[in-house]
Amino acid sequence: MSKLTDKISYLQGMAEGMKLNPDEGANRLIQGILDVLGEIGTSFDALAEAHGELSEYVDSIDEDLADLEADLYDEEDADDAYEGDEDDDEEDIDLNGALLYECPHCHETVELDPEELDLEEEHPCPVCGQELFPELPEEVD
Repeated sequence: MSKLTDKISYLQGMAEGMKLNPDEGANRLIQGILDVLGEIGTSFDALAEAHGELSEYVDSIDEDLADLEADLYDEEDADDAYEGDEDDDEEDIDLNGALLYECPHCHETVELDPEELDLEEEHPCPVCGQELFPELPEEVD
């Protein structure tokens, strides 16, 4: 029981001890107020218990999320991601917006304009003349 419900029970006990006559208007009012206070106290206890359970559940979710974040964003992995070869970024995108692509045949780096790139068309390598984007073989069932 909470302090609130203890105080309400004390007041209800006092009213019973006073043996208030329920036929008198003021006594009926006092008894009605005490009954309502008792219901409020019971509701308050139920609400406090539900709040405690919810708080524990949120703490549990928070701990699970922290574990998940630690697994996904492991500090060592984050550091390793930035320790790679600095030229890696330059191989993919030039500062002018051109894509740098390695020919699968001669392994020379070719500069491509992404706005003019249409994978439906053929794109021969300017060095070896073979197709930069050869069709992949269809999967066999």
